[in-house]
Amino acid sequence: MVKTHKSAVLQFLVITSRSSRLFYRFQDLAPQLVPLDYNSNPNVKVPYEVISSMPELKDNPFRERIAQVFSHDGDGNMTLDDFLDMFSVMSEMAPRDLKAYYAFKIYDFNNDDYICPSDLEKTVTKLTRGELTPEEVGLVCEKVLNEADVDNDGRLSLDDFQNMILHAPDFLSTFHIRV
Repeated sequence: MVKTHKSAVLQFLVITSRSSRLFYRFQDLAPQLVPLDYNSNPNVKVPYEVISSMPELKDNPFRERIAQVFSHDGDGNMTLDDFLDMFSVMSEMAPRDLKAYYAFKIYDFNNDDYICPSDLEKTVTKLTRGELTPEEVGLVCEKVLNEADVDNDGRLSLDDFQNMILHAPDFLSTFHIRV
């Protein structure tokens, strides 16, 4: 019982310390917008243009989708809660299922709860930074659907996607942002 309590306290302190660091990081992004006494205006949003310029995101081909998925307004403008959620999910310590869920949302460009062929095309194009021909992109998408579309409906459900991720051991090491 004592070990469990100490472990819980230690975990709380680590989370609190990390959240505090992230608050100051959030505040540093737009000091003119984010007051040091955040309680005075907890709904302040840092604009997408500022979020996307962060070193952790600026070179990421999915920066816009990441910001859209984690922002409550869907436009990429982030509150502190959105910012904390993004860094929590994208941390190296986040559970695989949580990462897979958010990766699925990021790759679902049309927000229809499926990764359809057009979503796959956008994903492959972004991953390869446009270096493949349309024919090559089509072949990659076809191969992904052939291997991962368990119910053969021509699109990936969250279950299909999570099953595919189980067979990708490097997924956890690549789907993260370091603070």
